[in-house]
Amino acid sequence: MKFGENKLCTSVRLALSLGMLAASAYGTTAFAQDAQSQSNTPAPADQSKSKTLETVTVTGSLIRRVDVETASPVVTIDRAAIQATGKLTLGDLVQQLPAMTGGNVNPQTNNGGGTGTSSINLRGLGSQRTLILVDGQRLLSKDPNAIPADAIERIEVLPSGASATYGSDAIGGVVNFILRKNYQGATFTANVGESDRNDGDSSGYTFTFGQTSDKGSIMAGINYSQQDGVLAANRAFSKNALTLTNGKVIIGGSSYTPVGRIQLSPSTAGAFPGGCAGNGGFVSLNAGGNSQAVNPANYHCYTSADKYNYAAINLDMTPQEHTGAFLNGEYHLTDHVTAYVDAIYQKTSSNFQLAPGVYGTDTGATVSSTNPNNQFGVTYNATTGNSFKSRLTSVGVREAFVGREDAQINTGFKGDFTVFDKNWNWDVGYNYGHESIVTTTSGLVDQTQLYTGPASGCPSVAACQFNPFDINSPGSAAAIKAAEVTVPSNFYEIQKTWHAGLSGELFSLPAGAVQLAVGYEDRKDYEHQVPATQLIINPTTGTCNLGSQCLVQAQGGYTTKDLYAEAFIPVLAGLPGVQSLNLTIGDRYSRISSFGSTNNFKFALEYKPFDDLLLRGTMEDVFRTPNLGELYTGATDAPYVKTDPCNGYTGAPAGSPLALACQNVPTNGTFVNSAAQSQTQTNAVIQGSRVAGLSVKPEHGKSYDFGFVYSPSYVPGLSTTVDFWRVNLNDTITAVSLQGVMDLCASGVTNFCQFIQRAPAGSANAGQLLPSSIEPIGNLGSLNTSGIDWSANYKLPKFDTIGQFNVGLNATYLKYYNLETAPGLPGNITYSNAGHFLPYGSAAESACPGGSGVCLFPRWRAQGFVDWMAGGWSAEWRMRYIGRFQNGGAAGSPEDTSPGGPLTSGLVLKYGATVYNDVSIGYNIAPINTRLDFGVNNLFDKQPPMLYANNVLNANTDPSDFDLMGRYYWARVTVKF
Repeated sequence: MKFGENKLCTSVRLALSLGMLAASAYGTTAFAQDAQSQSNTPAPADQSKSKTLETVTVTGSLIRRVDVETASPVVTIDRAAIQATGKLTLGDLVQQLPAMTGGNVNPQTNNGGGTGTSSINLRGLGSQRTLILVDGQRLLSKDPNAIPADAIERIEVLPSGASATYGSDAIGGVVNFILRKNYQGATFTANVGESDRNDGDSSGYTFTFGQTSDKGSIMAGINYSQQDGVLAANRAFSKNALTLTNGKVIIGGSSYTPVGRIQLSPSTAGAFPGGCAGNGGFVSLNAGGNSQAVNPANYHCYTSADKYNYAAINLDMTPQEHTGAFLNGEYHLTDHVTAYVDAIYQKTSSNFQLAPGVYGTDTGATVSSTNPNNQFGVTYNATTGNSFKSRLTSVGVREAFVGREDAQINTGFKGDFTVFDKNWNWDVGYNYGHESIVTTTSGLVDQTQLYTGPASGCPSVAACQFNPFDINSPGSAAAIKAAEVTVPSNFYEIQKTWHAGLSGELFSLPAGAVQLAVGYEDRKDYEHQVPATQLIINPTTGTCNLGSQCLVQAQGGYTTKDLYAEAFIPVLAGLPGVQSLNLTIGDRYSRISSFGSTNNFKFALEYKPFDDLLLRGTMEDVFRTPNLGELYTGATDAPYVKTDPCNGYTGAPAGSPLALACQNVPTNGTFVNSAAQSQTQTNAVIQGSRVAGLSVKPEHGKSYDFGFVYSPSYVPGLSTTVDFWRVNLNDTITAVSLQGVMDLCASGVTNFCQFIQRAPAGSANAGQLLPSSIEPIGNLGSLNTSGIDWSANYKLPKFDTIGQFNVGLNATYLKYYNLETAPGLPGNITYSNAGHFLPYGSAAESACPGGSGVCLFPRWRAQGFVDWMAGGWSAEWRMRYIGRFQNGGAAGSPEDTSPGGPLTSGLVLKYGATVYNDVSIGYNIAPINTRLDFGVNNLFDKQPPMLYANNVLNANTDPSDFDLMGRYYWARVTVKF
């Protein structure tokens, strides 16, 4: 076959141009591709037949239309793109979208994750502000890993607010998983994978079968996948807890150390040079030292070298196992009435692993001054302020084994009818979701069984052998082992929704038919958390019998009733300069028990001046009620504090914000927060708003999106989109970190002062933070963010000699991401987060919505791809780009996070861009209906940036954004019957 010079030159020139863009570090996975360009598998017979155009409902609207491109900027991940990545779970795939930013939880998150779940965080607004749907109905768990990948036909992602369309939660956007339908035949798929370090093995198997006839269709399947865990010790960047302190990188870790961190009493301090004042007056036991003789021969002044290196015990990849089944079917009862059912079941087993348990005054321990092992002459507890910390290494690591079951079923009836020659569709159904989580934690110690009282009250000789100042002695090890317990905690959540919808044509205008969609939803949400008795938090001390992983016992729920309507109005059509002009108006009225009611509007405009160009814009009200976790949660936390507004405190007028923040702090100017000074974690309690007694109300705001779609007719196969977006949100519901609580209180937001608990005045640790301090969840200020989305896709003409190429790019630029803590009030602070990394424990991170402990907001995120297909072969090259960012800011600015320790105010750490390359190749063996695929993810073994343990919770880096596994090989075989 010969090609005209113009066609060939134009195609090659455009291909090279877009290919260069993709290769210049703007992208990875192809997310808006034609399915056939990704796979050589012939379309099933029922799909290859010529079809009459059908009306469909596109995510972001309730109106059924023929048009694929509407006012909603929907990004589509088709089935071929899902398969090309080799991912066994959908969460890993969706998290790579450029619109995802601000931190996520995934299987690489060990501390703060480890449950086998993956969160979805559109626009950096948090998973709680991203609505997850399956075929347009809510998914209770909001976990894409709970959806079998083989059940999905495509994923539609709407990165724009949609509360008027879908109700609460749809502030950052919507992710809609569309199930496969009209499936015919059977398919078996097997996947395997392994890192090039011979660990992180994975495997998966699915079997799908279906039947379609004139009376209906049914598709069902079963799936299994497993992922092995990977120790942090197996990666050079994560095997040590590397702390950046005052310009030096040291192997640091936790001040809870097996050699102890014991505060000297006045009577013993004189035996040590300067009373160890340079290290806060703390000592640690020497190797082989006699704990009963407090002198330099047996103890030394505590230093950073004594910190416990917990890193190697943690996991860079948490092990997980998924077993599930799915069913999707419909039966035509009559020509106009159909019964349907969609059901998903997934059982997940996973676990995370942490360093051995901690023990000390911060975990509620008391050591009497008359205890035979106490040679320091004072009583140690939170009341006296005398402090000691230790690590119960003899009992081994703490492991939590998580068993989770997710079930979702949506069933009902749908049909159509005609009124005055106008067709209407209706749907009445019931959507039920249930999630149960059983967490069994081992390696915990019942600290009430470790006797530290006076000798006269010792219950036995064995009990008196426990020495809190020498954890590794034989007597201590035996006592600790005897006190070891394994405890369960249970969590249940249920969501029940009755839904009814009606849509159709009202009447015709010269420009077309006016359409209307109306409906009603009645949703009930309920959850119940039941921890073991030993795990229940003592509200006075902020501790529990087991010292860590403490929880509250809580339950609650509420009901939401929604009425909604959406109208599509074709205003003009077929005029010079106006091929079409359409207006969409929507409204949703929601009444939520305990929170009142809200009304939210939507206005969307589509304008086509000519066939190649679509101009579009949407303005929509958004709102969100607090979820049940934000109302009732309660758990101990181990936050970092970077600084304390009371450092160097010399007094303030009674009742002033600073005086309220610094209660019990000495006024002689000598106070220094010991946790901030030593860059170690402190203790606090996270409390839901109702548990904390803090009034909370729904958050509300507006979402804007304006852009265009250009598909030039003179270059068939080329399409590009540009969208400018903005979200303004008020009364944001967020968890406020201990650092944020202190800063807010001191700056004048005094309703947070009640949550600061300090050691009593006159005690040895007067003013130091107590573990009963609270990190509450409540409304905190406003959030405003804006940016630009750009995508380009070009499917080249098919050439017999070289095959079919498809290239594309999907990028997001974050213009600003600003958080104000108290708009219009004294002490308001504005955090400008775009281009910044927000380290764990920083004040800016206090409102981090991602739930992963850290937030990353690079200016640029992008993906690019080049796909090729010829004969039975296909190949893909995908790139993912995470733009440069910085940690820290100018001294005294809200962005000043002191990333190198308390004496590094004004320090700025700058990081370059990170680019990941993934490749895959596949071949169809047509005679035996088999396809083979092989791929390599992170082809060039790109290592994550070093963010340091004093700024993060996991692996010295950010596991929600960067790859911890390195180069990873995968293979898949697919057999069709």
